[in-house]
Amino acid sequence: MARRKKFFVLDTNVILHDSSCIYNFEEHDIVIPITVLEELDQFKKGNQSIHYHARHFSRSLDELSGDKLFNGGIQIGPEKGKIMIRLEQSMHQALQNNFTSTKPDHHILNIAYHLAKENGARKVALVTKDVNLRMKAKSVGLMAEDYTTDHVSDLGNLYSGCRLVEDVNHELLEQLHQKPFEVEVDKESFKPSLKPNEYLVLKSIQGSALATFYNASSTLKKIDNLTGYGIKPHNAEQSFALHCLLNPESSLITISGKAGTGKTLLALAAALECQKNFRQILLARPIIPLSNRDIGYLPGDIDSKLKPYMQPLFDNLGVIRNQFPVNSSRAQKINKMLEEEKLVIEPLAYIRGRSLVNMFLIVDEAQNLTPHEVKTIITRAGEGTKVIFTGDIYQIDHPYLDSQSNGLSYLIEKMQGQNLYAHVNLKKGERSELADLASNIL
Repeated sequence: MARRKKFFVLDTNVILHDSSCIYNFEEHDIVIPITVLEELDQFKKGNQSIHYHARHFSRSLDELSGDKLFNGGIQIGPEKGKIMIRLEQSMHQALQNNFTSTKPDHHILNIAYHLAKENGARKVALVTKDVNLRMKAKSVGLMAEDYTTDHVSDLGNLYSGCRLVEDVNHELLEQLHQKPFEVEVDKESFKPSLKPNEYLVLKSIQGSALATFYNASSTLKKIDNLTGYGIKPHNAEQSFALHCLLNPESSLITISGKAGTGKTLLALAAALECQKNFRQILLARPIIPLSNRDIGYLPGDIDSKLKPYMQPLFDNLGVIRNQFPVNSSRAQKINKMLEEEKLVIEPLAYIRGRSLVNMFLIVDEAQNLTPHEVKTIITRAGEGTKVIFTGDIYQIDHPYLDSQSNGLSYLIEKMQGQNLYAHVNLKKGERSELADLASNIL
């Protein structure tokens, strides 16, 4: 039995999140309020992801343009529904007492409400990433939902990159502890089966070992004590993280974990340890203003405005540098790399248009990126480039992202099982006992 077609009314933030969203509604019809087009005009100029999406959507709509866009709609494609633009209408009488006409959101809500009243037999749903607008729609009996096409389906079972395996055959451990410190295994003998570059804590009654699975050779390889530019791991998960960061066979890495687990510090230490293999080390992070103190409202020139956002990266660099005497060669090397721009710290938006060839790229606070932004960064990676994303998927500063829809969670779910990819989720805080307490309790 064929499903009854629905109307989906799209909010501006859905398009700014994914400019190709109109192709993800199957056979259902899509309505774009004229207010959305007016809002998109404000985002056409700029170099950030939202500006790209605004331009891309406008071009896509222009390719479909014609009188039918405003009169019945135009077919999007085979087995797809129609897309139509709905012109402004007077505020519906049922909305007038509660919603002013001064807010664009209320104009979008009004169009959806009119559409629902005109088409009693067909369901109408307002699609928006704005929680408040969804609540407003539901308050007047209108269906409303988030745009969930790129959501992680089961966050509770998100790939962690490492696991504990107990009751291991002691012969396996003995073999791992003997040169060449690797053992051929059947990945299907582990339940669930092993993934490429997955990390294991192997335990038996007689002992234990840390290992990782190499898919190409179907072997478990023992992980020895590692050091990254003076930084030593404090637990098994940090050992796993440092191993994959230093492993030349892993060119895409994600390190997740709460504040204080050492994500950024380990990534930077690994970059310094193997810097001779790369043309440049680039540390970048998205600029997400807090408490509406946007960059334009902060005092000073552009460097002064950006300093508060970049300071956490400089703090981690300082931790590494302060391990060594001021005049030591290793401390001086860091200073020299900064002066010669072999080590660069800058906002993520600044890497657009750059050639990312033979670089060690660390993207911090990746949970504040959309899936499209993450894809854009990775697809810019040239030959010899290693890309690392770090972040806490539960600490989102972006107004329209959450733990299921952010780019870091999306990347972890989609990339697991790929030979070039490795992931480690850090659980234990190592910053201080106080920091760990606050992270767990508050």
